[in-house]
Amino acid sequence: MTGIIKALGLVFGDIGTSPIYTVTVVFLLLQPTPDNIIGVMSLIVWTLVILVFIQYNWLAMGLSIRGEGGTIVLREILAPLISGKKKTVFITMLSFVGISLLIGDGVITPAISILSAVEGSVLIPGLEKISEGTIVFFAILIAVVLFIFQSKGTEKISFAFGPIMCVWFLSLACLGVVSLYEAPEILKALNPYYGINFLFTNGWKGYIALGEIILCATGGEALYADMGHLGAQPIRNAWKGVFVALILSYLGQGAFLLKHPAAKNVLFEMVFHYAEIIYTPFLLLSIVATVIASQAMISGMFSIIYQAITIRIMPPLKVGYTSVERKSQIYIGSVNWFLLVAVIFIMLEFGASHRLAAAYGLAVTGTMTITGIMMSWIFYLKKKPLYLMLSLLVTCVDILYLSANFYKIPHGGYWSLILATIPLSMILIYTQGQKRLYRVTNFMPFDNFIKKFNAAYSTAPRIGGTALFLLKDIRDIPPYITQTMFSHGIMYDDNIFISIMSRNDPFGAVGFFKEDIAKGLRSFEIQAGYMELISAEDILRKAGIKERAVYYGLEDISAENPVWKIFSLIKKVMPTFIKFYEFSPEKLHGVVAKVKM
Repeated sequence: MTGIIKALGLVFGDIGTSPIYTVTVVFLLLQPTPDNIIGVMSLIVWTLVILVFIQYNWLAMGLSIRGEGGTIVLREILAPLISGKKKTVFITMLSFVGISLLIGDGVITPAISILSAVEGSVLIPGLEKISEGTIVFFAILIAVVLFIFQSKGTEKISFAFGPIMCVWFLSLACLGVVSLYEAPEILKALNPYYGINFLFTNGWKGYIALGEIILCATGGEALYADMGHLGAQPIRNAWKGVFVALILSYLGQGAFLLKHPAAKNVLFEMVFHYAEIIYTPFLLLSIVATVIASQAMISGMFSIIYQAITIRIMPPLKVGYTSVERKSQIYIGSVNWFLLVAVIFIMLEFGASHRLAAAYGLAVTGTMTITGIMMSWIFYLKKKPLYLMLSLLVTCVDILYLSANFYKIPHGGYWSLILATIPLSMILIYTQGQKRLYRVTNFMPFDNFIKKFNAAYSTAPRIGGTALFLLKDIRDIPPYITQTMFSHGIMYDDNIFISIMSRNDPFGAVGFFKEDIAKGLRSFEIQAGYMELISAEDILRKAGIKERAVYYGLEDISAENPVWKIFSLIKKVMPTFIKFYEFSPEKLHGVVAKVKM
């Protein structure tokens, strides 16, 4: 039960707050006729079944590495199963795009959730004429407080998230049941025939409406992306209750629309109509629920960025740890402030949740489609025909929804692409820049290095104690090491090459000595899961290593190509990778080597 309560707070905030705006924005496009209402509700029900229950709750959550899920995990599962450089590049690009779309989604989710909740205040007596600017102001204020709080960590209040969301889902379900009594004919929407008939009857307009209907499933990807925090079983168990609450809420809104087709802000008007006395508490509850949903998305962004840093597809941004007990509680300041600025900009740019809906859905359906493609490929290679057929069916539905969202591009959807392009560009420039840098760096072959080292170690004056030198591959000795030892004559009694390797599994960290390379020169390797927050010094102490100094390489890059100039700028403004592993600053010595790209 504890796991279920935690899952309600950490996983289902986004999809749980979708009923606030989904039905409202759909019927800005459509006439609220009985056939349209029943058809839309049928599509909503079966979208939740196909894209959340089957795709994520069943298929995707069955694919994990040590209980961890997400786009990066699918890439790690798929990569060993395929052969050929082109296929590997394709899978890598898919995962890069998937990560970038999730980050873009991380901007829009808090904006639309908070805005839509605050807009409910116009139904409070005396606030009917509140201006759009005032609503945006209060939404921005809530967002600012939320993002400022991130650096303090969520550990102290996270225990309350689950119970609050439990109350939220119970409220949605109860209100839905009350509304169903007024128009029980809405239950026909449980039959998929009405959804299919709606699409054929409405043609192009029905197809376009799919771009808004998909908003009911936004946040469904969190079931898979967040399973590493809680495990699959608590999330699956919690989803059963969430699914029932969502279905009752949507059908209840459909029933309300059948009797009150003039309704605009459907959920809030439904609450005001049936239970005016609790409207203000419900509004406050909805705002808290959207804050929790936003909080979960922000924490998810930190986890995604951290994964990307540890597998070295993004620069080593500075990571803060907000809990001494839970390693998953992290804070990345640069990401936090980027998200805040982007959220404020999006709120100001669109001004209202129904307009913001025009930009929402493209990133989500893109992520779902990429997940579907990668799942299908995995099931094909693992020879699981039943799962393959289901996965292909789901992927076709994903593609249908993705294509329906293309019409949003000129109406504000381009912001979704722009937001995703920022991290994607950084990933591509950084990864390609690192490869280019490796090729142009003047590495010394190991055999040549060891001859020079033996000669220098036996003749040069040495410094007492131990020095650590960080490198990626012992077969190629970076110039900063040869520069330090041979040009500067800095030689210690004990010299240790340290390699820090990222493992395919998410958690766990080990350190061990490899073979002694030569007299006075040893090799030590640290292997860490890509979600593991490690302190290199702790691992070194356990191995009995007490260093006096830690040496690492820095590049002074000169370039004429504009792309490599951007890469050079990224390298200059970002913290060095060494700081990612929390070495004592007084021991660090960065050695600069000039490189022309």
